Amino acid sequence: MRVNTRGELAQGDPADVNHYVDYGAKVYAVADGTVVDVSDDLPDQPPGKLPDPTTITLRTVDGNHVTIDMGHGLYVFYAHLRKGTVRVHRGDRVKVGEVVGELVNSGNTSAPHLHIHVMGSPSALALDGLPYVIDHFGLAGQIDVQAFDKSDVLTGQWGKRWAKPVVENDRFPLNLNIVDFAPK
Repeated sequence: MRVNTRGELAQGDPADVNHYVDYGAKVYAVADGTVVDVSDDLPDQPPGKLPDPTTITLRTVDGNHVTIDMGHGLYVFYAHLRKGTVRVHRGDRVKVGEVVGELVNSGNTSAPHLHIHVMGSPSALALDGLPYVIDHFGLAGQIDVQAFDKSDVLTGQWGKRWAKPVVENDRFPLNLNIVDFAPK
């Protein structure tokens, strides 16, 4: 999830998906590869609660999504994309940094966020994700983990950004780190 400069996840009514800071954010390819799976026809899920479990199917659980074959038996999966914004199709070659779609709240989710993981199969539901590191990012702050875990709402200020982000290389952010993914 994305926070704004005041550390908010949502501005205004959290029942309106348009009030989330990350709603509509561009989602970029993290690696070169070939698109092997795409879904782009599911509507937004109203935020604040999970959908009725009886309405979730294997096809709809991840919402609109893209799977990219990075080669060497590795795939990257992006879920909860906005209907009609997925810019790639099966068989397309993508380059790192290319926009693959926009973030929304489709599928089995209660608030807009990007679900991304690396896996050893093109099926996101058939196996566990694999560990990976991010080549570089700016560690820009920390959300209070205990306060976040105790809260039932996503409104409020969750963390202040530090005056100057710390450059991190070849690692994965920790739980509720605030990070910047700006170019080097």
